[in-house]
Amino acid sequence: MSAPSLAPRALYEEVAELLRQRIFSRELEPGSWIDELKIAHDYGISRTPMREALKVLATEGLVTMKVRRGAYVTEVSERDLADVYHLLSLLESDAAGVVAHTAADVQMAELQALHQALEDAARPEQVDRERFFEINERFHMRLLEIADNRWRNQMVADLRKVMKLNRHNSLLKSGRIQESLAEHRAIMAALAARDPQLCTQRMQEHFSNGLEAAV
Repeated sequence: MSAPSLAPRALYEEVAELLRQRIFSRELEPGSWIDELKIAHDYGISRTPMREALKVLATEGLVTMKVRRGAYVTEVSERDLADVYHLLSLLESDAAGVVAHTAADVQMAELQALHQALEDAARPEQVDRERFFEINERFHMRLLEIADNRWRNQMVADLRKVMKLNRHNSLLKSGRIQESLAEHRAIMAALAARDPQLCTQRMQEHFSNGLEAAV
């Protein structure tokens, strides 16, 4: 199947997004060399937007630039994962505590609706892993939006891109989806109780268990 062709006016951000999705889908696997010339040819673009796109992905941690060797999809080590999960735990547990204290009822209802969609995606008779992951991320990002700290949101968005490099491993661990769902139920219960301290604790436990499943 040939790669999609881009219009000449396409910006490097569009190229970066195409490559980002190919990395997340494992079409470009961790550790693999990125053939800049071939991809630029496939997309019908010059090497300039291609190189700028790779710089963007390198800044996000998805691509590693090696001197005289080119660009490679980043391989995430156990240490990398531990560092990423540690920071996400700190940032998102703090956000959960803020939401428990300040969120309006309508915002709580939004989170509850996302949680229900998560429940639906995890039905034991027909688990949809990809949809579960998608809704899970939407839940976490919406919680951050409600907590309303743009600097924290940007840091989490970047960290989650790196976490996605390993997402399939964690999702395929036996029983992990149901465990994750149970943790989300506990988070929702703490939010409904408007208990900031408990929300913080439940979110920290969620990330601790997530890391254990990911390595």
